[in-house]
Amino acid sequence: MIDHTFTNGQELLAICHSEQIPISEAAILAELSREEMDRDGIMSEMRLDLEVMRESIRVGLEEQQVSITGLMGEDADKLMAFTDSAVMGREMTRIVASAMAVTEVNASMGRIVAAPTAGASGILPAVLIQYGDAHDLSEEQLIAGLCNAGAIGMIIARNASIAGASGGCQAETGSAAAMAASALTELRGGTPEMCLHAAAIALKNVMGLVCDPVAGLVECPCIKRNAIGAANAVLCSDMVMAGIESIIPFDEVVTAMRNVGRMMHPDLRETARGGIAATPTAQKIAEKIRSIE
Repeated sequence: MIDHTFTNGQELLAICHSEQIPISEAAILAELSREEMDRDGIMSEMRLDLEVMRESIRVGLEEQQVSITGLMGEDADKLMAFTDSAVMGREMTRIVASAMAVTEVNASMGRIVAAPTAGASGILPAVLIQYGDAHDLSEEQLIAGLCNAGAIGMIIARNASIAGASGGCQAETGSAAAMAASALTELRGGTPEMCLHAAAIALKNVMGLVCDPVAGLVECPCIKRNAIGAANAVLCSDMVMAGIESIIPFDEVVTAMRNVGRMMHPDLRETARGGIAATPTAQKIAEKIRSIE
């Protein structure tokens, strides 16, 4: 079997060009090269992920979600109720609200897909599923989107980080936005090069974003950052589809993100000791939560 594995964007593009295939198919071929699962098995796993993603959106929007800390509660519902008045339009409002809904389910100990992490779990499903529903995409198309996103996430994880503890929130919501931007671009007919441009722009938009969860919980500001991440992904896809390119190549952006993450003080990497987690109000909230425990 031909080895279709790749470790960076340039290698991924080389495979796409030589085989004349989209990123989603290159991701599948890479998995087949590992000989751990056949194509039917891969599709089955992706289908399960898609089902869980769709259900987490439904639960988040239709069932009451309130965390025991009181930091989170039905904000996704509030935004959905505001759909007709939102300046960003109905489709974007549904996407952003869905991103919040999934992370509210996560904060309520519900079932989600870490894409790539639990803290950033709302971005990819919100973008893919809401766009798919609005434009009548098939399940197979959405699974292709997941495969595309997986390729981008794998490259970032290998060459930088997808964890807030090592790279800040740029590594979590930034990576998720890059994955979603690339996947959405492919679903809209974009080339592999366009997908990487979208991913690169999404990462650049949040370069240096710190991870500063109040009381160390994946609630504030994480849930609202998923909303911003979803909007980031859609905007980047729109820009690329309009013909805009990233001046800095995707691989170089990933390297820059890794280096920025390493430069971050530990207080800004998921320790809840810096950023908004260190504000007086956040400290009072943390103390109150500790007293409950």
